Amino acid sequence: MANFDWTPTLRLTRRLTAAAPVALAAFGVAMAASSTPRPELDLRVEAVARVTGGDPGPGGLAALSARMDPAALALAIRHDPNAPRATPLGLTPGWESLTLAGKPSLVVGASGVEAQRINAATPGLAGLLAPARPFVFRAATGEDRSRALRCLTQAVYYEAALESDEGQAAVAQVVLNRVRDRNYANTVCGVVFEGAERLTGCQFSFTCDGALARTPIAWAWNRSRVVAERALNGHVATRVGTATHYHADYVHPWWAPTLNKLTQVGSHIFYRWKGPSGETAAFSQTYAGREPKIDEARFARPRLLVVTDDSGAGPVTVDAPATVMVDGHPRVVGVASLGGRRQPDKAEIAAINARLAAFEAPVREVVPPPPGVTVMAVEEVGRPTS
Repeated sequence: MANFDWTPTLRLTRRLTAAAPVALAAFGVAMAASSTPRPELDLRVEAVARVTGGDPGPGGLAALSARMDPAALALAIRHDPNAPRATPLGLTPGWESLTLAGKPSLVVGASGVEAQRINAATPGLAGLLAPARPFVFRAATGEDRSRALRCLTQAVYYEAALESDEGQAAVAQVVLNRVRDRNYANTVCGVVFEGAERLTGCQFSFTCDGALARTPIAWAWNRSRVVAERALNGHVATRVGTATHYHADYVHPWWAPTLNKLTQVGSHIFYRWKGPSGETAAFSQTYAGREPKIDEARFARPRLLVVTDDSGAGPVTVDAPATVMVDGHPRVVGVASLGGRRQPDKAEIAAINARLAAFEAPVREVVPPPPGVTVMAVEEVGRPTS
């Protein structure tokens, strides 16, 4: 021990002793800083960065929007300075599906541009796509087979006549998924016309809005029939899997947040049940084989309507069509037609033309000037003399 050199140890000790006040001072500053509340803006920025992963583009916006409930998202869109304030041409939001026919529908909620923004901001959960099994179509008789094919063709035609083959196949898939879902009827016609006998509750709007009264266009009907036949023969629309619900992209129904959004095909957005009810194994209901007889004449006219007039008498049940007062103006309701409009008859056309002619006719009456106004001659420069 006598030969041990303590010089390096003493030098290190002196250095640590000299550095101690500086270290303690720095530690004290750090303690003071950690005890000061951070600005709320900093905390918000960090929270947004965590959710978006630092992506300032559409992906980050979608991640933020997915964490909002519909009410919060609608409020955010309302205060978005870049959000459109009117639909093209100044039309009423939802004009694409506007109707005065009073059709009952599950599609209740936001509509128009606002609905499209909400739908676009809600990401599809592709990871929840469950494969659907091919439909086993064992009709009891040839008549039952014909009924099932007609009902499924009607659903494809009236719901998706102008969609692509893939879009039509997706609609047919939803119908057949419901046939195998214990929440619905176990026949094709039973699913398609479910609720059509009630004033509200029809699952497919064409069964209660008078659409069946319109003669189908032959080429479009035949195209829809081919899609229906393929579905009944076992074709599976893999993009929608076990979807049991869909709606157009310009509406946002109240039930949309209660289901899992899968994907969009054409103008339709498809959903499945949440949890085990949306898995492949849950679709275990056996097809009955015997299709109910559908009285199409009964469902070819709109249902009775409940309207409120301006007299304060309260709701009145009327048979469609009928003329009622809406906001002080007569409106014909119960007429199913595109955009809620009906074709005017000859008398109405004549009256419209007469009003237009009166409006466009030149004013021949000389109106005297108001008091205090001096009439001055106008010199026309450059007018030919002959």
